[in-house]
Amino acid sequence: MDSASRAFAIRSAHVVTPDGVRAAAVWVRDGRIAAVREFGDLPEGAEVVECGDEVLMPGLVDTHVHVNEPGRADWEGWETATRAAAAGGVTTIVEMPLNSIPAVTDAAALREKVASTEGKLHADTGFWGGVVPGNAGELEALWEAGVLGFKCFLSPSGVDEFTNVSEDDLRAALPVLARLGAPLLVHAEWPPVLDAAAAALGDADPRAYATWLASRPPEAEAEAVALVARLAREYGARVHVVHVSAAEALQPIRAARDEGVAITAETCPHYLHFDAEDVPDGATEMKCAPPIRAAANREDLWTALGAGWIDLVATDHSPCPPEMKLRDSGDFIRAWGGIASLQLGLAAVWRDARERGYTPAHLAAWMSSAPARLAGLQARKGAIAPGHDADLAVFDPDAEFLVEPGRLFHRHPLSPYVGSVLPGVVTQTWLRGEKVFERGMIVGGARGRVLLRGNL
Repeated sequence: MDSASRAFAIRSAHVVTPDGVRAAAVWVRDGRIAAVREFGDLPEGAEVVECGDEVLMPGLVDTHVHVNEPGRADWEGWETATRAAAAGGVTTIVEMPLNSIPAVTDAAALREKVASTEGKLHADTGFWGGVVPGNAGELEALWEAGVLGFKCFLSPSGVDEFTNVSEDDLRAALPVLARLGAPLLVHAEWPPVLDAAAAALGDADPRAYATWLASRPPEAEAEAVALVARLAREYGARVHVVHVSAAEALQPIRAARDEGVAITAETCPHYLHFDAEDVPDGATEMKCAPPIRAAANREDLWTALGAGWIDLVATDHSPCPPEMKLRDSGDFIRAWGGIASLQLGLAAVWRDARERGYTPAHLAAWMSSAPARLAGLQARKGAIAPGHDADLAVFDPDAEFLVEPGRLFHRHPLSPYVGSVLPGVVTQTWLRGEKVFERGMIVGGARGRVLLRGNL
């Protein structure tokens, strides 16, 4: 159905709106939500899409995705990544500036990245720019070219094209970003702590997950967050801490907020779903940085998410070719760190959220509306509300599915979720009023659009 040029209604007994979950009919016209009405209030003569008891929620907005094209499309590419997004109910992604070649650290690289998307997007796509040593003079031009904000690493990123920043580099960049009103997303692990931990490993077994865990202690996150919070306060900048894995990092975030610092934070499905006690030695598909930590720490993250200390959940989808995971040797120290989860984030979070008494409304807050605000997309994305794009996910919260490689749309099906049974099946995904996914199948062509600040 080509719905972008016509009016129709889609209704459910459980529509997740900003005002709560209720039976409602969502009127769609020209790809936008025209109205949210009572269940029986339908536009005269228009087609009606019935969702029954399945949940109708806003399409997810994933603000932490590594697609890696151009340059490393053999790791992941636009076509495969955005198909996976659509299959997981994700209608908007914001792509990270590293792992592609060139890295998006100047306006020319952004133009090259945008050009590489042509004809390949099954989800709307925005971009973060990069802050690296020496590019403070490029940031305003990148902002004017359309990035939605910026990303930096305090510790080595793992790729040569995107080097980590020092405190001096942040002091050069933050005044520019504060003047622009642009958010800075920070990979917050402090190198001196990591270096000391690595030196203390000695001849520890690299196949042992305990070795990898010991190499990335919680103190590395806590100290990095404290630095970022202090600099954000000093310069009046807006900062966001990505992939919080350690509960110890939450205290400096809360303290800074209490002082009026504009600091937000995210965690990821794998930190909420897995725990260190269950990671087998040699299971390098579960390697990520920061690492998956102990079960008690996971419960602290859930408490923080429920209390609003953590603002949102994003996947940090960061795949690579399977051989880079060194599954044969199981060497956690040398294997690439990153977890493929773009298609599975909603279900993975729902499994553990449901067990703790949360609802689909919480999912929409954590994975749709809050990420949209982070990226400055809240006027169009992340809510079922009049004027917003008709980005919708139809979600059966009670159905379960076995995660099998053959049903994954990611370029490489290696994922720690393979073999799991997860609850929560996305049965339909709608992008700006057009159906792009239905019951295991991508529907239609590549209908996603590039989202630059100048075309929002």
